[in-house]
Amino acid sequence: MPPAFSAEEKTRITALLLETGHKLFTTQGLRKTSLEDLMAPTGVAKSSFYVFFDSKEDLYLELMIRQSSEVKRKVINGALLSADTPREGLRRFLRATLDELATNPLWRRLMTHPEEMQAVARKLDPTRVTAMADNPVTALNDYIDHHQGELIPADPQVIIGVLQCVLLVPMFAERLGDPALHHKILDLLIDFVAAGLTAQKE
Repeated sequence: MPPAFSAEEKTRITALLLETGHKLFTTQGLRKTSLEDLMAPTGVAKSSFYVFFDSKEDLYLELMIRQSSEVKRKVINGALLSADTPREGLRRFLRATLDELATNPLWRRLMTHPEEMQAVARKLDPTRVTAMADNPVTALNDYIDHHQGELIPADPQVIIGVLQCVLLVPMFAERLGDPALHHKILDLLIDFVAAGLTAQKE
């Protein structure tokens, strides 16, 4: 049976788990991160992990919840929803999201490995769903659904997949030739995709 921890110990170990989880999930992913890896810096037994989180997925979710409001503010409220037209909204969303992915390794991991968020969702405690109300992924889905009449007639998940393809481009930046041109290449690609997805309506 795991030992009892004082409030101070719980605070310290929780902080260590969040810090270690952030580092390991972003570098080696959810599946390859073991409870031993997560608990090693705490100096306590592996079985004690469950005093703090129900599962690895629960820890991952907590990290996402802690960042989701700020990410949504930047890429949804400050970009996607700030434009007068879906075309300009998609342009702003893609640019803002690329900026966020360049500086936020956890969200970059989520975007490049969506199966990890699916694994988290499968174990999601329904009582915590409300904590993800500011999830930018959900907000994007809602936006695409709401603006279907203003976008090309395609499955909303296909449209989201096209947007995700643009966000994956920086992973292959070394194949784009002269690094000085990367920004211009991405800008032009964003313009093409935003125009293409709204071509019939704007």
